[in-house]
Amino acid sequence: MADPKDASPRPLCIDLDGTLLRSDLLLESTLALLASRPWLLLALPFWLLGGKARLKREIASRVTLDPAHLPYDERVLALLRGQPARHRVLCTASDDTLARPVAAHLGCFDEVIASDGQRNLSGRGKAEALVARFGERGFDYAGNARVDLAVWERAHGALVVNAGDGLARAAGQRCELLGHLPDTGGGLKAWLRALRLHQWLKNLLVFIPLLAAHRFLDPGAVLASVAGFLAFGLCASGVYVLNDLLDLPSDRQHPRKRLRPFAAGTLPLLPGMLLAPLLAMAGLALAWWAEPRFAAVLAAYYLLTLGYSLRFKRVAMLDVMLLAMLYTLRIIGGTAVIGAALSFWLLAFSMFIFLSLALLKRYVELASMLAEGKISAAGRGYGVDDLPLLQSLGGSAGYLAVLVLALYINSPESIALYTRPQVLWLLCPLVLYWVSRTWVVAHRGGMDDDPVVFAVTDRVSQVVGLLCAVIALSAI
Repeated sequence: MADPKDASPRPLCIDLDGTLLRSDLLLESTLALLASRPWLLLALPFWLLGGKARLKREIASRVTLDPAHLPYDERVLALLRGQPARHRVLCTASDDTLARPVAAHLGCFDEVIASDGQRNLSGRGKAEALVARFGERGFDYAGNARVDLAVWERAHGALVVNAGDGLARAAGQRCELLGHLPDTGGGLKAWLRALRLHQWLKNLLVFIPLLAAHRFLDPGAVLASVAGFLAFGLCASGVYVLNDLLDLPSDRQHPRKRLRPFAAGTLPLLPGMLLAPLLAMAGLALAWWAEPRFAAVLAAYYLLTLGYSLRFKRVAMLDVMLLAMLYTLRIIGGTAVIGAALSFWLLAFSMFIFLSLALLKRYVELASMLAEGKISAAGRGYGVDDLPLLQSLGGSAGYLAVLVLALYINSPESIALYTRPQVLWLLCPLVLYWVSRTWVVAHRGGMDDDPVVFAVTDRVSQVVGLLCAVIALSAI
């Protein structure tokens, strides 16, 4: 096999989607359209009637993608930059409107050949364009998919990128195989990261009504709560995948989120776009099997989360209110799945404590931005100047949750449910300590982006939680 870095007078033509770029600009632009103007998705079938080239042009004319933050394949970039004497061509089926800014940003292409709204430059169409420009066997071509075999049939040399040995062999049968850069995707581990299984810890909130109602020895209620936990987990994973797909531009500007599988180009976008609704439907089907009323709560959770992902996360203060509501819906769902009555005290406590944690989440994100020298969080409605305000509001919300707890201890509901309700007063200083310490840890930069996961995994928080459980059991 020849060294792909060998100098050659022939033009070097590089495909964009999946080759130079570990993503697909048509899918990227479609997701950007969904995030900014979701109602225009209804127009996609009508644009497609005019051909795929028109579809790409219509979408590209309505969105802007920042080429500085796209996930490039560094191996292909090194190849391009290592051959400055060759005529280097970006040849792509993506629309010219999106391809030219990429070429301009990289500064290593002499020419761009792309779809133009009339002609879709893919497969045989791309082959014809390159032969017309450089002649039969007059160019080398780097691609990544089986559709590129039509180009390699008429090229002099092939560089196969991000594909298996089978495609490399097929390319070598059509022209000289200059090199093979195998796919370095993340595989199963990356998919598990994308599903964010560790975030299922939040769904343990579904079990709180089971414990609060003292039905943890009821096998039917326990089974229903387990089904509720799994249903929330499936639905939440679908939401996380969708949210990551819609958040690609802002995630790529975040110091840690840029490493997420979709943002980094470790996972392809299309399977993620298919997986997100399938997971949600599986969760809703399981919820309906467990309890139809619980399915209604889960559907409300999904719709609110969808609204949050598409629009409301960009609205300051409304975003944290919705986050607190989404956490509280898990408790409402846990109540519905076991057929228990909603508790005013539990809902009031959860709303305030989760508002505190939602504000803490934004505080941590902004503190991270400040450490990076940035003045605002991309895709959010906050700037680093809001840090003191968020800290004040978050601490106050946490203390209000403790106040609700104190009022509950002396309420008729508490007296009826516990034989020694006065023991519950010990919970107040513990929760006060935990809220205060959590904000201190965040203020000192010792917390990651998700305070709820921190609360479950932090050793001190685990000890506080265990003590609270002992106190509650002692009061029964």
